[in-house]
Amino acid sequence: MSADHDWATLTVAQVPAEVTHPLRRSVLRPDGGEITWAGDEDPATFHLAARIDERVVGVVRFSPAPCPWRPEARAPWQLRGMATDPALRGAGVGRALLVDGLIRLTDRGSDVVWCDARVTAAGFYERFGFTVVTEPFDKPGIGPHVGMVADVPPPVRRAGGRRSG
Repeated sequence: MSADHDWATLTVAQVPAEVTHPLRRSVLRPDGGEITWAGDEDPATFHLAARIDERVVGVVRFSPAPCPWRPEARAPWQLRGMATDPALRGAGVGRALLVDGLIRLTDRGSDVVWCDARVTAAGFYERFGFTVVTEPFDKPGIGPHVGMVADVPPPVRRAGGRRSG
């Protein structure tokens, strides 16, 4: 599948946690490791899946959690488990998930969203108003990460690529 795919078929919807597990396993934990996390089943937590023709091509989780870098935040949320089918990276799937998630966080009254981002993904998040707030650190078995934080609603800048339907 290429970046020239017909994006009229891209959809993003809230899904049960288990729908996210296959991409979590193949993209985030290919060498093993936990793919179910504390808080997955919390009623406030929500999971999103991006689909093209019913095939899940991207996933993300948002859960209410104190922000380690903004302890004063009144309604902080953590972004975790963002994964996109490697064949579609750069094609707008991650953008569609993040924009949908940020709209949902705004609707829930969030003021801050934060994440531990893979160093290789930090630029992606920066295009949506996230700021790196830590030095790189290693997550054993996963690799180098940085802490990132953004205000909600964030100052979303136009990211390159197509807009999703």
